[in-house]
Amino acid sequence: MKTFPDEFLNRMRSLLSDDYDDFINSLNSEPVKGFRINTDKISLEDFDKMNIFGNEKIPYAENGYYLDYEKAGNHPFHHAGMIYIQEPAAMAPAECIDIVPSWHVLDLCAAPGGKSTQIKNKLDKNGVLVSNEIILSRCRILTGNIERLGLQNTITTCLDTGKLSSVFSEKFDLIMCDAPCSGEGMFRKDDTAIKEWSLDNVKICAQRQKEILDNAVGLLKNGGYIIYATCTFSLEENEMVIDAFLKSNPDFEIVRVKSSVEECTCDGIRFAGCVAENIEFCRRFYPHKAKGEGQFMAVLHNTSDRINNLHVADKKKSNIDKSVIEFLDDTLTQYDYADIKMHNNTPVLFSADINFLCNNLFSLGINIGEIKKNYIQPHHQFFMAMGKYFKRKIELSPESNELKKYLHGEEIETDVENGWAVVTVCGVSVGGVKIVNGKAKNHYPKGLRTKY
Repeated sequence: MKTFPDEFLNRMRSLLSDDYDDFINSLNSEPVKGFRINTDKISLEDFDKMNIFGNEKIPYAENGYYLDYEKAGNHPFHHAGMIYIQEPAAMAPAECIDIVPSWHVLDLCAAPGGKSTQIKNKLDKNGVLVSNEIILSRCRILTGNIERLGLQNTITTCLDTGKLSSVFSEKFDLIMCDAPCSGEGMFRKDDTAIKEWSLDNVKICAQRQKEILDNAVGLLKNGGYIIYATCTFSLEENEMVIDAFLKSNPDFEIVRVKSSVEECTCDGIRFAGCVAENIEFCRRFYPHKAKGEGQFMAVLHNTSDRINNLHVADKKKSNIDKSVIEFLDDTLTQYDYADIKMHNNTPVLFSADINFLCNNLFSLGINIGEIKKNYIQPHHQFFMAMGKYFKRKIELSPESNELKKYLHGEEIETDVENGWAVVTVCGVSVGGVKIVNGKAKNHYPKGLRTKY
């Protein structure tokens, strides 16, 4: 049996009343795990034919399943970016509204990337995802997950949310605000969250959440949406934050979530002093009510009808080194020349028609590679995102020794012609090689390689 702070227990007893015992019992049960199929790399239909990770679908996430597989992160399908392992309740916020494929979306507090990558699967070639994470080490993890999944038209930034408006003023149709919190919803799976909990920390988190949510206003287009989420149960960090926001932002209203999410969650709680209408439209995900950990979410709609400031895309074309074009011509069956951009002296692929200040970005689009003297050293992200367009492919079965050798960082033999090639598993890119006279020299990143 887990031991929880008395003050936390008293607060939850007050919130839940007759449900309290069931709630406490759920915190002493096994955590529920989940995964999503990355539909940017493989279709639901194709993955279903070879799904070994669990067949029970998550009711509110079309590409989400409950995980029933040990060490899924070591499987070749995970290396290939076919799946993202994510706690089921954490999938609910991105499913609260129907996301239009062409939207520009910002994830304010994005690491490690679960909600960001989930949202990106809903966007098309005209849509843009900007994922922000203020902590540099976590921003690297976020960017690495985006690279592994081979996602296109993505940007990562490493900025304080208060500084983002100077870069992205009124640019977004949707903002995901998954705010840092006291982590009460993670008590079942994370003993550290229990040890670090205190009422003082709850209050500190609530103040920070209010600031982050207020910072989102200047980033949102008129008529846009903010999804506010936490993984905690406290009123101070949830309904009270929403109520305070609505008091100071009269152009916003709470709106209902999609029925699939509503059916798995409980109403928001009206507290003494609450003035917000429809506070019950907020949603609470409890582990004793549905399969997952704790989660809170609310959808805020900007109802203003004034005209947005227009941001005209910069049509000026960067000077592209001829070695980039030669490399792409030799490597790919197709690409759009107009998509080639330069970011920090590095060639990237980014197709969306939108103006961003590149010097403020941690990453932009698909990193093609580093320009060396008269040639390109391709980046791992290029193999992962553009694998289906490669002229040279080495297909390896998931159980093969050759794939094990490749993921371990070893050279493999092949009869594919000389040049840069992509290694695929079940037709999905897992990384790259340089083929020289029947030898495929390994370019799988050292930090990702497996151990025997």
